[in-house]
Amino acid sequence: MNSFIKIGVVLGLVVTLAACADKSRPNYQFMPNMYKAVGYETYQKVDFLPNGLEAMHPPENTINRGWMPYGIENTIEGKELARLNISPLDTLQIEVNLAKGAELYNIYCAICHGPKGKGQGTLVKREKILGVPSYDDVARDVTVGTTYHTIQYGLNSMGSHTSQMNTEEMWQVSEYVMKLKQDLTK
Repeated sequence: MNSFIKIGVVLGLVVTLAACADKSRPNYQFMPNMYKAVGYETYQKVDFLPNGLEAMHPPENTINRGWMPYGIENTIEGKELARLNISPLDTLQIEVNLAKGAELYNIYCAICHGPKGKGQGTLVKREKILGVPSYDDVARDVTVGTTYHTIQYGLNSMGSHTSQMNTEEMWQVSEYVMKLKQDLTK
């Protein structure tokens, strides 16, 4: 009797599997958009947005919020022109700006330039990059304007940091670099 039950269960499973396998049409997909993603082009019109709204191109001659264009070119002459720039940040909030600049410096700059600006960051000590200058190098004549210009465009093996910081943050880091330079020359 026991063997008849086992044979019946096996036959039932075979019949069930055979009934589900219909080769004339594909199987039913539960939630088909989980398997076949709908591809959208970036600025195409779509049906699911209310009131006929669509993703539009930004208006001509506009800039991103929180970003100000930098009017000095990325050339040797531009860097010399930037030497004359002074920080537009509020001088009454110098402690706040330096604190924020120190925080950003430790995130983005100290890995190469070192925590005190001597050019001995972790990557330099591990010999991953070479030739990082110290801020007290007299021959470089670092100013707040040239520091901002370098953060804006990059210099030599240092890339631009405009995608990581906005305009105010770049000026805060520039002011903090000047403080580090002043501390090194004491």
